Amino acid sequence: MTIDAEAIADRRRLRRKLSFWRVVGILALILAVGIAGYVAATRFGVTEGQAHVARISVNGFIAGNQRLADLMERVGKANSVSGVVVSINSPGGTTTGSEELFRNIRALSAKKPLVAFVDGTAASGGYITAIAADHIVARETSLVGSIGVLFQYPDLSGLMDHVGVKVQEVKSAPLKAEPSPFKPTSPEARAALESVVKDTYEWFKRIVRERRGMSDSELAAASTGQIFSGHQGLPMKLVDAVGGERDAVMWLERQRGLRKDLPIRDWKPRSDRDFSLFAWAATGADLFGLENIGEAFRRAADGAKAAQLDGLLAVWHPSEK
Repeated sequence: MTIDAEAIADRRRLRRKLSFWRVVGILALILAVGIAGYVAATRFGVTEGQAHVARISVNGFIAGNQRLADLMERVGKANSVSGVVVSINSPGGTTTGSEELFRNIRALSAKKPLVAFVDGTAASGGYITAIAADHIVARETSLVGSIGVLFQYPDLSGLMDHVGVKVQEVKSAPLKAEPSPFKPTSPEARAALESVVKDTYEWFKRIVRERRGMSDSELAAASTGQIFSGHQGLPMKLVDAVGGERDAVMWLERQRGLRKDLPIRDWKPRSDRDFSLFAWAATGADLFGLENIGEAFRRAADGAKAAQLDGLLAVWHPSEK
């Protein structure tokens, strides 16, 4: 059986065409990956070697966050970072998470010129974050303060009585596992809780006094637990200036010798590794440019996270009455 010479030539031409389109496809894939990498670098703050001001955002509920701590360590070691703006929009969070963040920012400020910018809210634990900086700039209508500590727990004893359910317990000491949601709080248990809250409150006031240079009377006026606008907070020494992020950077230029007109670039944790439905939805919205929707999903995720936490809170949450 012989094969026609023209058929052989057609097969060779077909192979060459297929090879050509395979090469084109591979090059297109490489180009797409490169573009995706560039977009990711722009959107998610992958840094380049050019000198710049790093923006570290502290948003939402504050809890222990090793990835944020690692980020601050990387920023402190980066030669391309000339200064840092900590942009805050947080109602607070756990006292331990706020303390950790405070100490990490203080450590970073020893390595880089640093300023805090209140972009929306810096209340309670969010304000602990702000006072870690040597200078605080807030928008006039931002919210600051809420200096105080909160411990909340439900009392389900009435409901348990109503449905006819009792919880039996055997414990090593009267104050073990107190307070319990299944029975009214005893005076002894309440006194123990009040002691912890008072001790943590005194720690909060102490760092405010030290960091903000307040007298006893000034501290008493600021530490009632209420929130203040940025404009109100200025004469109370809660903030140093009112303005925008550019005003915060200008302070770095004037007071810390930062070179003028440096670009500002976002630095973010390499991976939050949050596989919750809300986190995936927020990431998807970000990739499609729907930042407002993404932020709404993140707030929902913060609410779900806060509901799972135990311990003292330094958080501002307006009562719905």
